[in-house]
Amino acid sequence: METLRDILDAVARDDLPPPDGRTTVVPQMNERDAGVLAFTAHAVVFVDEDPQWVQDTLAAVPCDALAAPMNPWFLMALLERTGRRAETIDAMLVGSPLPGEPPVPLREITDGDHPRIVYARGRRDDVRAWTAEGGVIVLGRGVGGRLEVSVEIDEDVRHRGLGRALVAAARHLTTEPLWAQVAPGNARSMRAFLAAGYRPVGAEAVLLSVP
Repeated sequence: METLRDILDAVARDDLPPPDGRTTVVPQMNERDAGVLAFTAHAVVFVDEDPQWVQDTLAAVPCDALAAPMNPWFLMALLERTGRRAETIDAMLVGSPLPGEPPVPLREITDGDHPRIVYARGRRDDVRAWTAEGGVIVLGRGVGGRLEVSVEIDEDVRHRGLGRALVAAARHLTTEPLWAQVAPGNARSMRAFLAAGYRPVGAEAVLLSVP
C-alpha cells in the first residue's frame, strides 16, 4: 500500500500524482499530523478515518470536484469528524539539498529551551536550529516524516535579503529534500523561498490536534 511518505518522496523527485481528478486516502503516519494535500488535479487526504466516508463527503461538496478537497465545506466536515483544528492553507515548496558549507555564518543552538526550538517541537520531531546575525533557521521532521524548514528574521534587519539568504543556507544543512510551508498571502516569504530555489509543488491544510 502506498504511504504518505511514499507520495512525498515521489513529489520531491518531481514525480507528482497523476492528474486524474481523483483523491487518494492514506492513513496518518502519527497521531499528531492529519490533513489534505492538493496537487495538480489530484489530492491526498491523510487521516485515520473511513476512506469511504472521505469519498462520500467529497462527492457531496457543492463545488467543482477538482476543488472539493480544499473547499471550506469539506475541510469543516473533516475537522468536525476528527475533532481537530486548522490554521491556514499553505503552499508546499521543496528544495533540493546543496553541497558545501552554508554561504552564511551559522552557529547551532544547543539551548533546548530556546523559544523557537520549544515552539517547533510542538509541530515537528528531531528539531535542530541555527542562529545567524539577525535570524534563526529551524529544521525538523513534520508531515510524513519529511524534513521541514522555517526561519525567523529580526524586525530591525528585515527587507535586506536575509530571509532569502537563510532559506538558501538551509539547503546546505541537509542531504535530503527540504520542505517549506508558506501561506500564499505571505508574499515576502514566498518570494524569498522561490528566489532561493525552492519549487512550488502543491498546497496543504494540516489538521492539528486539539490540546
